[in-house]
Amino acid sequence: MPAEETLVSEKTVPRSSVAVKRDPGSSRVGFRRIKNKTAHVLFLLATLIGVLVLAVLLFDIVQRGWPYLTSDFFNNFASRIPSRAGIHAAFWGSVWMIAVTAPLTFLIGVAAAVYLEEYSKKGWLSRLIQLNIANLAGVPSIVFGILGLTLFVRGLELGKSVLAGSLTMTLLVLPVVIVAAREAIASVPDSLRQASYAMGATRWQTIRNVVLPYAFPGILTGTILALSRAIGETAPLIMVGAVTFLAFTPASVFDEFTVMPIQIYRWIAEPKEEFQYLASAGIIVLLAILLSMNALAIYLRNKFQR
Repeated sequence: MPAEETLVSEKTVPRSSVAVKRDPGSSRVGFRRIKNKTAHVLFLLATLIGVLVLAVLLFDIVQRGWPYLTSDFFNNFASRIPSRAGIHAAFWGSVWMIAVTAPLTFLIGVAAAVYLEEYSKKGWLSRLIQLNIANLAGVPSIVFGILGLTLFVRGLELGKSVLAGSLTMTLLVLPVVIVAAREAIASVPDSLRQASYAMGATRWQTIRNVVLPYAFPGILTGTILALSRAIGETAPLIMVGAVTFLAFTPASVFDEFTVMPIQIYRWIAEPKEEFQYLASAGIIVLLAILLSMNALAIYLRNKFQR
């Protein structure tokens, strides 16, 4: 367009009409900014309310339970006398249960995830299995307790043993581990698989040497977080028959046991005020274990990612 025509067109267009055309757009942008700031403030307030409630709760628990965290608390068994009560049996019962649950959950969960992602045909059966696994991850824990009571305690006649409780907790957290492992394996780029096949590797060699090492941080993180849930569960173990009062620690997987959440629940139900302080001390110990497991998950994830 010539320069004269450009000048004429600019002169013929009134400035008021240009301003009118720009006003709706600018008003919409301003309204969106206001909505963005409002949503930001609301989300921040919601987060701060949750953090504040958690901080108050933790402060109250630590204030009430910290004086009871003595050597006698860890060495004594449960007792009806508050000054003689301790968490020795419940602590080692939780250790035994996690020691059995962890390898079972990891091996079965990773094997199932590898099969679903690498070996199974992408058809209706595979989608049905994946849908059921995803649904099982949201089933209430008490349902797994009923299943463990029917299958392990009575069906296999394992009784109120560590093995029965560990198998029940394995069923509880297994769907979570499978879903997490599948997501980690699916995130491995196909170019790495194709490069391994181009070097002459078999499918299993590719999975073992390429896929699993790449996906291991995500698999490990999902497994440890699932075990953190298992160590804090109470309802399934009550259904299995974990007792609330024991004067011994398990010596094998076939012995009776109790765990810290059940012991804490029992102390809270006692009428004496001293038992409330003992329950707070038990909560501190349980929180320390959970935070340690989460910190281990973060450390291992960062280590293997490097």
